[in-house]
Amino acid sequence: MKGKTVILGVTGSIAAHKAVDLASLLVKSGCEVHVVMTANAQRFVTPLPFKTLSRHAVVTDLFQVEDGWKPAHVELADAADMLLIAPATAQTLARLAHGLADDALGCVALALNPAAKLLLAPAMNGKMWLHPATQANVAILKKRGAEFIGPHKGLLSCGYEGIGRLWPVEEIARLAVSRLR
Repeated sequence: MKGKTVILGVTGSIAAHKAVDLASLLVKSGCEVHVVMTANAQRFVTPLPFKTLSRHAVVTDLFQVEDGWKPAHVELADAADMLLIAPATAQTLARLAHGLADDALGCVALALNPAAKLLLAPAMNGKMWLHPATQANVAILKKRGAEFIGPHKGLLSCGYEGIGRLWPVEEIARLAVSRLR
């Protein structure tokens, strides 16, 4: 995977802590990993473990100061071989489906290199996943070429049993790497 760049988008789900392990697995596979976190993701996990594991600054703000002249979201979007969003919340799926770009992750998604793959790993309450609005957003994204992995069935953090869990990170990493070959 040397030379392959994965932008790992982390959004505001209780499953955000699992994205740390996902980042580690992607780095171990040889991918160049850059992490973009939403403000809500930072309520669950801090940027520090991602920075340490990826060996790159974590993008947390659309207006954070960059080293070069190019805005970070454009530079990342240009370099990406894949945008992997894990966990992908219902809010994130809606924002992606409707082209909202008021944060760094939304801007990366809209500016994404057309040759890059978009892999989404949803995690949310089962009723949210099954809601017609979420399913319509999933259909829009699939029609545009996005690939989904999950969600998985099991005990959810909200106490319900059913669909909505983040797919196991080992399997997400395996699928991501296979799509980059």
